[in-house]
Amino acid sequence: MRTSKDKITEIFYLIDNFCQELNTSLESHIIGKPAKKKPQMSKSEVITIMVQFHMEGSRCMKHFYLFYVQEHLQSEFPKTV
Repeated sequence: MRTSKDKITEIFYLIDNFCQELNTSLESHIIGKPAKKKPQMSKSEVITIMVQFHMEGSRCMKHFYLFYVQEHLQSEFPKTV
């Protein structure tokens, strides 16, 4: 059973709020230089996809990403190419 896009948006919203709070808390504790290249997807997007993967009960992350996320969730995650 696939999760509705409204539910995916709700999950993303909660995860994004958590990530923003976490980044604020960790800023003063980061050691080293920042990465030279910025990632294409945010941490919130990656975590949301992982939560979705586990909620769906899929067995293969690669198959889930290629054949579900990239095909059916392109509007929610435009940088999944």
